[in-house]
Amino acid sequence: MPTPPSPAAATPTDGSSVRVGALVPLGRPGWVEAGRHLLAGLELAVQEVNEAGGIAGRALELVVRDTAADPERAAAAVDELAGLGVAALVGEYHSVVARAAAARADALGLPFLCSSAVLDTLTEEPTEWVARLAPPQSRGWRLYADFLLAAGHSRVAVATQPSVYWASGTRVLRDRLAPRGGEVVELDAGELSPSALCDALVDSGATALLLLVGHPEPAVPLVTAVRRDERLSRMLIGAPAGQPEFAEWASLLGDDGAGIPFLRYLPERLGPLGARVDQALRERLAEAPSFVAFEGYDTVTVLAEALRSHGADRARLAAAWPDVAVDGSRGPIRFSRTPGIGVWQWAWAPLQVVDRDPAAPERFRVLRTG
Repeated sequence: MPTPPSPAAATPTDGSSVRVGALVPLGRPGWVEAGRHLLAGLELAVQEVNEAGGIAGRALELVVRDTAADPERAAAAVDELAGLGVAALVGEYHSVVARAAAARADALGLPFLCSSAVLDTLTEEPTEWVARLAPPQSRGWRLYADFLLAAGHSRVAVATQPSVYWASGTRVLRDRLAPRGGEVVELDAGELSPSALCDALVDSGATALLLLVGHPEPAVPLVTAVRRDERLSRMLIGAPAGQPEFAEWASLLGDDGAGIPFLRYLPERLGPLGARVDQALRERLAEAPSFVAFEGYDTVTVLAEALRSHGADRARLAAAWPDVAVDGSRGPIRFSRTPGIGVWQWAWAPLQVVDRDPAAPERFRVLRTG
C-alpha cells in the first residue's frame, strides 16, 4: 500500500498547493532509522517554508512514498507521483534505489533533488533533471582512504556483499591506496561466517577491516566477532558508509561500537542556522539528529528557493539548478557540473571522518576533514 501523505504537510488555504514527492526508506529491508531522520528533516523544512508564506502564497505539500530500499518500488513510486502532478521529487537514502529513481525521473522529465545517495553514477548519461546534495562517493571514500594511510593502514581488508555501491566503494579505495603502496583484500561476508571471516582476517595480514555490508545484519555480528577475537585486538574496524552515525548502532553494540571511523557530511561547527535546525530536529526526533536529517532539511530549503524563483513548471524548475544559491544548515549551497558526475552536484558539501569516542560513545570525535 502506498504511504499516505506526510501528516506534517500543510493544508492549503486557497484550495491548491505545490505538491512534492518524497522518496524515503521507511520499511525493511530499507535502513529505517536513516529514513526516519531524512523524513524529519524534510518535514521540518516544509513546516518552516509554509510558516513563512509558502511558495507565492501556496502551501508546500509533501507526498511521501516508502521505497523500502527496493529500486523497482522506487521507480513505480516515481511513475505514481508524476501522475499525481508533483512539481518535483526529493529524498532517498540508498544509492542503488536513488539511481533507479533518477533514471525514471529523467525519462519522465520530472525534477529530482536527491538528498543523501552518493553513488557517482546516479545516472548513466548527463541529465538536466537531477541534482544532488550529498557528495559523490569517490570524493568521500578517497578522503577515507587518505585517513587510513595517514593512520598507518596500507593493507586493508573489506568485508563486502554483492552490490554496485559496495563494489564502487571498493574500487575507489583500491585506486587511492595502490599508488601509495597500499592493498585491498576482499572478504565475502555472504560466504564467510563471522568466525570464519576472523580466521581469514588473521591470515590476510591486514591491519584494518572495513564493513562494506548492511546494517544491522551482518555488520553488528561482524563487529562483535572481531572485538571478541584476541588475535585481532589491534585491528582497526571502519565503516565508511556511516553505520555508526545512528543511535541504533550504539544501542546494539554498546562500547564495541565505539572507535569505528565513518564518513559523515557535517561541518566541524554549525553556524546559527545549523544550530537552530539542530535544536528543532532534536525536538522532532527526540534524539540527536544525524547528518541525514540535515540533508533532508537542506533539500527542501533548496527546492523551495528554486520554486520561488522559477515556479512549479517542471522544465523551468529543472533549469533552476545552476542558478540556485542558498544558505543551507551546513553551509552555502550551489550546484555545478563535476567531471565524471552526470547530475548537478553540490560540489563542496562538508566531509568528515569521525568515530564514537571510546571514552564516551555518545560523543563523536572528528578525525579528518576534507
